[in-house]
Amino acid sequence: MNSLLEYRGNVEYSAPDHCVHGKIIGISALVTYEGVDISSLEEAFKDSVDDYIEFCEEKGIAPEKEYSGRFQIRTMPEIHKFYADYAAVKGEKLNTVVSRALVNFCFWE
Repeated sequence: MNSLLEYRGNVEYSAPDHCVHGKIIGISALVTYEGVDISSLEEAFKDSVDDYIEFCEEKGIAPEKEYSGRFQIRTMPEIHKFYADYAAVKGEKLNTVVSRALVNFCFWE
């Protein structure tokens, strides 16, 4: 059983324990929750998020943001050259060209 809750968490069912449990998606901090039914799972999830935010405030650290918008990829040199040349011809940055390509791929597939 997999699902996403409102705050972006994954949910899995543990047959031996007869419970559902999960982790918040998109942050490296280990924030987990569990319950015996959907209602208790949702409540535990929200409590875990609140506890995480409170912990961060107490420690004087900022809660992790889900994504920075930056990631590194590895590709074939020919692909790198093609997009770098294309960006140069268009007078754009390589990041702009690749970002636009990713957006077009995501929305047109």
